[in-house]
Amino acid sequence: MGRVFKCVYSEVDLNANPADVNAMVKEGYAQGVPMGGTVVAAKKSPTLTVWAVKDNAEANLDRIQIIKGWVDNSGAQHEKIINVAWSDDRQLDSHGKLPAVGNTVDLKTAKYTNSIGAVSLMGSFTDTEYDPTLPTLYYARVIDIPTPRWTTYDAVRGKLPLLKDVPATIQERAWSSPIWFVPEQENEV
Repeated sequence: MGRVFKCVYSEVDLNANPADVNAMVKEGYAQGVPMGGTVVAAKKSPTLTVWAVKDNAEANLDRIQIIKGWVDNSGAQHEKIINVAWSDDRQLDSHGKLPAVGNTVDLKTAKYTNSIGAVSLMGSFTDTEYDPTLPTLYYARVIDIPTPRWTTYDAVRGKLPLLKDVPATIQERAWSSPIWFVPEQENEV
């Protein structure tokens, strides 16, 4: 599953609503921290910019999410999933949930169409809940539109019934390396 994937953070104010991919990538690498990087002692709320493009031979994209993970002062781990960019004209509900993209899979033929979803998605997320005293990480995840699961392909080829206890479709996904945020630490003696 091939993807072009970018996730960038910057201490300076990068364009929060990028429209030009080339400018976003150039600006991000010149002034930002790319996937896999570490940011020490960030004081302001981070804005992460993400971009993904589907593989030419694969399914369209459903959405890009930012996954935030952090450890609180008592040592407990937390995770939050944020929908950043999505296809079609769907709207987030009051809880930040996004309705399903739809499903074009024909279970009788194990074929799907790219009539839903998007070829590429781009967006930004600013974490207004960021606490610079807590270790935090962010990574991007892109999710495809539904496609037939391998068991569905096998059932159609073998002229067998679909398995009742296994979903017939799947939404493939890919993810970036995280960007790590480390609090300012006192000098060790």
